[in-house]
Amino acid sequence: MKRLDGRTALVTGAARGIGLSFAQAYAAEGATVALGDIDLPRAEAAAAAIGPRAFAVHLDVTRQESIDAAVEAVVARAGGLDILVNNAALFDLAPIAEITRASYERVFSVNVAGVLFTLQAAARAMIRQGRGGKIINMASQAGRRGEPLVAVYCASKAAVISLTQSAALNLIEHRINVNAIAPGVVEGEHWEGVDALFAKYEKRPLGEKKRLVGEAVPYGRMGRAEDLTGMAVFLAGPESDYVVGQTYNVDGGNWLS
Repeated sequence: MKRLDGRTALVTGAARGIGLSFAQAYAAEGATVALGDIDLPRAEAAAAAIGPRAFAVHLDVTRQESIDAAVEAVVARAGGLDILVNNAALFDLAPIAEITRASYERVFSVNVAGVLFTLQAAARAMIRQGRGGKIINMASQAGRRGEPLVAVYCASKAAVISLTQSAALNLIEHRINVNAIAPGVVEGEHWEGVDALFAKYEKRPLGEKKRLVGEAVPYGRMGRAEDLTGMAVFLAGPESDYVVGQTYNVDGGNWLS
């Protein structure tokens, strides 16, 4: 018997990167997995590559009707919803004097409102089912501290940690465990954009910031998506039934708490 046999998971932002890695790990542990993403064709291709345990749903976490439709589609197709991973997120950076309201609203609409209202929709489904559930929010080491150029993103991830705690205390009476994972710097195509932004504001050549942050990790390298899957499976499975409102650092030693 596998650790997630008989369970259904919805992973947001699952067409690539960390979300895709989680979807693959959940399917390997016996779960039926819905890959939710705004890029439906890419999510469908990823689900097909995983196999019959996976399927794709269109999900734009900035639109309530899309969130509700995605959760309803998962419940209708799989017969319920047991696990949610709130992985969809955006990154931006700028000095305080140059932050725009548009950037702030875009980041918070995905990283905070998207997390809250997707969590809410999943929790409602889980409460109706009456069999509990697991909700995992993706925070960040950025939510543990401020950074000179990353005020909006840091604030959004700090909000995720706070939402995790409040939701956990509210939902545990329904046996719905809410916890979070705080990665550090993780390899992936998104880092090309991150590196380019740092290059712009710190006057660095392309690639230098990525190299420097990788070298600074105590473990000795940047993280990889697969470094996070063990914690994601643990928090989705029965071993974490007594874990409530925690945010786990999986960052190679970057942040100690």
